[in-house]
Amino acid sequence: MEFGGAMFFTDYAMDAGEFARALEERGFDSVWAPEHSHIPVSRASAYPQGGELPKRYAECMDPFVSLSFAAATTKTIKLGTGVCLVVQRDPIQTAKLVASLDHVSKGRFLFGIGGGWNAEEMADHGTTDFKGRWKLVRERVEAMKAIWTQEVAEYHGSLVDFGPMHAWPKPTQTPYPPVIVGGAFPYGARRAIAYGDGWVPHGSRPQYGDVGQFLPEFFKMAREAGRDPASIPVTLFGIPADIDRLRYYRDAGVSRVVVSLPSAGAEETLPKLDQWAALMRQLKAG
Repeated sequence: MEFGGAMFFTDYAMDAGEFARALEERGFDSVWAPEHSHIPVSRASAYPQGGELPKRYAECMDPFVSLSFAAATTKTIKLGTGVCLVVQRDPIQTAKLVASLDHVSKGRFLFGIGGGWNAEEMADHGTTDFKGRWKLVRERVEAMKAIWTQEVAEYHGSLVDFGPMHAWPKPTQTPYPPVIVGGAFPYGARRAIAYGDGWVPHGSRPQYGDVGQFLPEFFKMAREAGRDPASIPVTLFGIPADIDRLRYYRDAGVSRVVVSLPSAGAEETLPKLDQWAALMRQLKAG
């Protein structure tokens, strides 16, 4: 089982380059940047974790900028959006961002995507059909795959439609960076099986339940759909610093866990990374 690290990169937090280097030095395999373009002042959507929405949600930097900086200061660590809100982004421009980042990082990008929870934020971007947002996500992902893989790309869906185009660069990874689909069981799992290269459930949201209990059914669903479960690895966010839970997730079939760190400076963050690195060594020892 691999380990990743995530942070809402803000103007008062450890910068993405320094954070990514610290992860790489300690044996983490990936760095993850979340996304929120803004937070509307008037909001009916509840924070999924419960309670007040932390201010870092309105203050985080663009993930592609943060991950580009991380790519420039590291050599091997993978760079993931955790997650990119595809419903709020133009697919043609996003396809170019993904391909460009994959190119400059020499094939290290992981395209984590999600449908999001903040209906008011999406509405400001023109996505007013909250319940239908996942259909939009799927069409935009399919359209981006066409752009990444076709010399003359076109896509014709009910929500996304464009004629033949030229668009470069193409991604370094073949056929494109892994599309890792976020969401709860069973719907998020079904979407990952249908058009993803990985699944990202969340381990600390009350409404999700115990992800480990869902994994046998997820693997069964993948096989019934004609897919090898190994081709849809599970990346789990929101896990505790507990060796027994880590062993449990590893034995259940989780391929990667992602540690979420507060938006803070190096003096607060590095000791926490050292603690996680010790847990990683303990897990690998048995």
